Amino acid sequence: MPVLLRPAAVFDGRDLHQGWAVLVENDKITAAGPAAQVTLPAGGRTMELPGLTLMPGLIEGHAHLLLHPYNETPWNDQVLLESHALRVARGTVHAQRTLLAGFTTARDLGSEGAGYADVGLKQAIDQGIIPGPRLLVATLALVATGSYGPKLATDIDVPQGAQEADGVDGIVRAVREQIGKGADLIKVYADYRWGPNGTAQPTFSQEELTLIVQTARSAGRGVVAHASTVEGMRRATLAGVETIEHGDDGNAEIFKLMKQRGVALCPTVAAGDAIAQYRGWKKGQDPQPPRIKQKHTSMQAALKAGVTLAMGGDVGVFTHGDNAREMEQLVQDFGLTPLQVLRQATSGNAQIFHLADRGSVRPGLLADLVAVTGDPTQDETAVRQVRLVMKGGVLYKQP
Repeated sequence: MPVLLRPAAVFDGRDLHQGWAVLVENDKITAAGPAAQVTLPAGGRTMELPGLTLMPGLIEGHAHLLLHPYNETPWNDQVLLESHALRVARGTVHAQRTLLAGFTTARDLGSEGAGYADVGLKQAIDQGIIPGPRLLVATLALVATGSYGPKLATDIDVPQGAQEADGVDGIVRAVREQIGKGADLIKVYADYRWGPNGTAQPTFSQEELTLIVQTARSAGRGVVAHASTVEGMRRATLAGVETIEHGDDGNAEIFKLMKQRGVALCPTVAAGDAIAQYRGWKKGQDPQPPRIKQKHTSMQAALKAGVTLAMGGDVGVFTHGDNAREMEQLVQDFGLTPLQVLRQATSGNAQIFHLADRGSVRPGLLADLVAVTGDPTQDETAVRQVRLVMKGGVLYKQP
């Protein structure tokens, strides 16, 4: 049945339009524009949404549905002590919370020791068994041998939170394996905290990273890189990754290179903020810890360089369904405007992630739509006031 949505305003992924209406038929948007120009076909129904802003479903750029907040259970214990069945049960709840928070798509960047459970979650959502966002899954993620965790006594080998691979043969095999099992994209850890005294240092060589990207690309997959050091970011950028996650120690030089190469930054400011608070930082009372200060410095450099920003919070480090925390902190702590962040979370992420069928409100695109109270282009907290969630024309939440 056709549905005509009549909100106070429509944010189309770029701009806000007062007095627009949107027509949905089956799983697609078939018309959008001034209400007087959008007519309801016979047999359809109208949904009046007074006081609400209708916008594209939000796109979460960095999530881990199979993790839960580290102040509940440390990461090591989640990987080593929680069964896959327990983690999938949690992930099922996390998927629903994410969708009901207005995020109709999410990049899930690593199962963190839960095998290919993210592929199963994606299938369950796609088949309508459980509610959740449309997922882009990275499956196991790739790490250089010895660099990742958990780490216990040196004479004990324990399951790792990602797949170890090294050298030409090993890397090609691992990338192909993950793609064969259902990876939509490949995630690689270009550096990690395995240097002297736990400092972050590069992991894979330039040649290895380039090979990862070439192997994935030949199968139509992009690569995203966890990288916080300048050298890790440089190698990943030169290798041709599509996004760099975190980028904590990035400087003017590396952000200039990313800009030249068309590599986007997903800064995950909310994750660092959450971890600092788990470690005892009282935000707003205590001085900023060194890592938070450094994040502000690197973000200023990224913004000055004009690097494209993806919106993603590393949800799982903090609570699923609280995804808007990243958007709020980008505005409140880092000086972006609500409009900039809203564009990132809709049309911006859709473009970076090659999702041509969503992220905007226009005819022919998927009917993934969210309505919120107030004006999210002026007030970043409005994205929390979710009153309607539609995915593929199906209502999951309505006033």
